[in-house]
Amino acid sequence: MNNVIYFKNYITVPGSERHTLCQCNNFLKNLKLITMKKIILIIAIITFMANIIIAQDNSTDLRDKLQFGLKAGVNFSNIYDSKNQEFNAGFKVGFAGGAFLEIPIGKYIGLQPEILFSQKGYKATGTFLTIPYKFTHTTSYIDVPLLFALKPSANVTLLAGPQYSFLVNQKDVFTGGGLIVNQEQQFKNDRSVLCFLGGIDINLNQFVFSARAGWDLQNNNGDGTSTNPRYKNVWYQATLGFRF
Repeated sequence: MNNVIYFKNYITVPGSERHTLCQCNNFLKNLKLITMKKIILIIAIITFMANIIIAQDNSTDLRDKLQFGLKAGVNFSNIYDSKNQEFNAGFKVGFAGGAFLEIPIGKYIGLQPEILFSQKGYKATGTFLTIPYKFTHTTSYIDVPLLFALKPSANVTLLAGPQYSFLVNQKDVFTGGGLIVNQEQQFKNDRSVLCFLGGIDINLNQFVFSARAGWDLQNNNGDGTSTNPRYKNVWYQATLGFRF
């Protein structure tokens, strides 16, 4: 639609036919340049994917090897089982990273313990004494999952198992009624939560692309108010790791 208006504005000006022709030629040149850039980008993506596939055909099978690795990525976290119906929570992005150990039990199964620093929480809106507010809740945990690994191929690992999460820091930011309130607390592993975790690893030689989904099996210690409800964490995690 914008292109039609563009041509119309030039064509309807009296005595501007030559100028219009130049503008049309410039537009076509720009269009060809944009199209060529897109084609080059598509070719580059296809080439990159083809190289990965070829590399996987020649990859070394490490399923029966003891492997240590480091990983880092992001959490997309929220909450569920809130006890207050007026509390509306949304997803929050946080950091996730740490170490993992692949322990083979034969070629097709194994154990994978991990230890991660993991930020979770949520963003929320609501009303308090008829005043609208925004609330950001950030919790930092030391996550210790013990995952059972099923390895149907050298490139794919399916994982599931329990996780203990130890709360080490909590930060709350409350904005409403012209006020901004920041509160932060430190903990000494006196608050732990049992969780369940499942996911998949895509193994590209020494690199590992991981996707996880996890949720708490126990409530946190919220006081049940509209600004701090009782809840359970739920999160989706994506990381990139390297095996040594």
